[in-house]
Amino acid sequence: MEADPKYMREALLEARAAAEEDEVPVGAVIVSRGRIIGKGHNMTERLHDATAHAEMIAITAATEALGGKYLNDCTLYVTVEPCPMCAAALCWSQIGRIVYGASDPKRGYSLFSPSLLHPKTEVQGGVCADECGALMQEYFKEKR
Repeated sequence: MEADPKYMREALLEARAAAEEDEVPVGAVIVSRGRIIGKGHNMTERLHDATAHAEMIAITAATEALGGKYLNDCTLYVTVEPCPMCAAALCWSQIGRIVYGASDPKRGYSLFSPSLLHPKTEVQGGVCADECGALMQEYFKEKR
Protein backbone atom coordinates (compact mmCIF):
# COMPACT_ATOMS: atom_id res chain seq x y z
CA MET A 1 0.00 0.00 0.00
CA GLU A 2 1.18 3.50 -0.69
CA ALA A 3 0.95 4.64 2.94
CA ASP A 4 3.24 1.84 4.17
CA PRO A 5 6.55 3.76 3.83
CA LYS A 6 5.01 6.80 5.57
CA TYR A 7 4.02 4.82 8.65
CA MET A 8 7.22 2.77 8.63
CA ARG A 9 9.13 6.06 8.90
CA GLU A 10 7.09 6.76 12.05
CA ALA A 11 8.10 3.34 13.39
CA LEU A 12 11.72 4.18 12.56
CA LEU A 13 11.43 7.33 14.70
CA GLU A 14 10.38 5.09 17.59
CA ALA A 15 13.29 2.73 16.88
CA ARG A 16 15.73 5.65 16.97
CA ALA A 17 14.24 6.72 20.32
CA ALA A 18 14.97 3.22 21.61
CA ALA A 19 18.57 3.44 20.38
CA GLU A 20 19.02 6.77 22.15
CA GLU A 21 17.94 5.05 25.37
CA ASP A 22 20.41 2.20 24.72
CA GLU A 23 17.57 -0.21 23.97
CA VAL A 24 17.50 -2.59 21.02
CA PRO A 25 16.26 -0.24 18.26
CA VAL A 26 12.86 -1.61 17.38
CA GLY A 27 9.91 0.72 16.91
CA ALA A 28 6.23 0.14 16.24
CA VAL A 29 3.11 2.12 15.41
CA ILE A 30 -0.47 0.93 15.05
CA VAL A 31 -2.71 2.70 12.58
CA SER A 32 -6.48 2.72 12.39
CA ARG A 33 -8.30 4.54 9.60
CA GLY A 34 -5.28 6.65 8.69
CA ARG A 35 -4.47 7.68 12.26
CA ILE A 36 -1.76 6.45 14.62
CA ILE A 37 -3.52 5.12 17.71
CA GLY A 38 -0.59 3.41 19.40
CA LYS A 39 3.16 3.55 19.28
CA GLY A 40 6.09 2.20 21.19
CA HIS A 41 9.70 1.18 21.20
CA ASN A 42 11.65 -1.39 23.12
CA MET A 43 11.77 -0.60 26.84
CA THR A 44 13.10 -3.86 28.27
CA GLU A 45 16.09 -2.24 29.94
CA ARG A 46 14.26 0.80 31.30
CA LEU A 47 11.38 -1.24 32.69
CA HIS A 48 13.47 -4.30 33.63
CA ASP A 49 10.85 -6.31 31.78
CA ALA A 50 11.67 -8.89 29.10
CA THR A 51 8.15 -8.48 27.66
CA ALA A 52 8.43 -4.71 27.07
CA HIS A 53 8.92 -5.04 23.32
CA ALA A 54 7.88 -2.27 20.93
CA GLU A 55 4.91 -4.25 19.68
CA MET A 56 3.62 -4.96 23.18
CA ILE A 57 3.83 -1.28 24.15
CA ALA A 58 2.02 -0.30 20.92
CA ILE A 59 -0.71 -2.93 21.39
CA THR A 60 -1.44 -1.65 24.90
CA ALA A 61 -1.63 1.95 23.68
CA ALA A 62 -3.85 1.05 20.71
CA THR A 63 -6.32 -1.06 22.67
CA GLU A 64 -6.57 1.73 25.24
CA ALA A 65 -7.26 4.25 22.46
CA LEU A 66 -9.97 2.03 20.97
CA GLY A 67 -11.44 0.95 24.28
CA GLY A 68 -11.32 -2.73 23.34
CA LYS A 69 -8.92 -5.63 23.01
CA TYR A 70 -9.30 -6.38 19.29
CA LEU A 71 -7.33 -4.64 16.55
CA ASN A 72 -8.82 -6.39 13.52
CA ASP A 73 -9.24 -3.13 11.57
CA CYS A 74 -5.70 -1.95 12.37
CA THR A 75 -2.25 -2.22 10.85
CA LEU A 76 0.94 -2.66 12.87
CA TYR A 77 4.10 -1.15 11.40
CA VAL A 78 7.22 -2.52 13.05
CA THR A 79 10.84 -2.09 12.03
CA VAL A 80 11.81 -5.73 12.60
CA GLU A 81 9.85 -8.95 12.10
CA PRO A 82 8.01 -9.71 15.36
CA CYS A 83 9.37 -12.35 17.70
CA PRO A 84 7.19 -15.35 18.67
CA MET A 85 5.99 -13.67 21.89
CA CYS A 86 4.83 -10.56 20.03
CA ALA A 87 3.31 -12.63 17.22
CA ALA A 88 1.22 -14.53 19.76
CA ALA A 89 0.07 -11.26 21.37
CA LEU A 90 -0.80 -9.94 17.91
CA CYS A 91 -2.78 -13.12 17.32
CA TRP A 92 -4.76 -12.59 20.52
CA SER A 93 -5.43 -8.98 19.55
CA GLN A 94 -6.58 -10.19 16.11
CA ILE A 95 -4.52 -7.52 14.34
CA GLY A 96 -5.72 -7.10 10.77
CA ARG A 97 -2.39 -6.46 9.11
CA ILE A 98 1.31 -6.47 9.97
CA VAL A 99 3.91 -4.56 7.98
CA TYR A 100 7.52 -5.07 9.00
CA GLY A 101 10.85 -3.79 7.76
CA ALA A 102 13.78 -6.12 8.32
CA SER A 103 13.39 -9.88 8.61
CA ASP A 104 14.72 -11.63 11.70
CA PRO A 105 16.12 -14.96 10.47
CA LYS A 106 17.30 -15.97 13.96
CA ARG A 107 14.32 -15.09 16.17
CA GLY A 108 11.40 -14.06 13.96
CA TYR A 109 7.94 -15.55 14.22
CA SER A 110 8.14 -16.88 10.65
CA LEU A 111 10.49 -19.63 11.82
CA PHE A 112 7.45 -21.38 13.33
CA SER A 113 4.89 -23.47 11.54
CA PRO A 114 1.98 -23.36 11.76
CA SER A 115 1.98 -19.58 11.94
CA LEU A 116 1.69 -17.95 15.34
CA LEU A 117 -0.45 -15.19 13.82
CA HIS A 118 -4.23 -15.05 13.56
CA PRO A 119 -5.36 -16.80 10.36
CA LYS A 120 -6.95 -13.60 9.01
CA THR A 121 -3.90 -11.40 9.59
CA GLU A 122 -2.27 -10.13 6.41
CA VAL A 123 1.52 -9.70 6.42
CA GLN A 124 3.82 -7.56 4.31
CA GLY A 125 7.57 -7.68 4.94
CA GLY A 126 10.46 -5.72 3.53
CA VAL A 127 9.08 -2.17 3.77
CA CYS A 128 12.08 0.15 4.26
CA ALA A 129 14.04 -3.04 5.01
CA ASP A 130 17.48 -1.57 4.30
CA GLU A 131 17.01 1.34 6.70
CA CYS A 132 15.44 -0.85 9.39
CA GLY A 133 18.18 -3.48 9.07
CA ALA A 134 20.97 -0.88 9.09
CA LEU A 135 19.70 0.54 12.38
CA MET A 136 19.88 -2.90 13.99
CA GLN A 137 23.32 -3.65 12.52
CA GLU A 138 24.66 -0.30 13.75
CA TYR A 139 23.36 -0.94 17.26
CA PHE A 140 24.85 -4.42 17.57
CA LYS A 141 28.11 -3.39 15.93
CA GLU A 142 28.59 -0.82 18.71
CA LYS A 143 27.77 -3.43 21.34
CA ARG A 144 30.41 -5.90 20.15
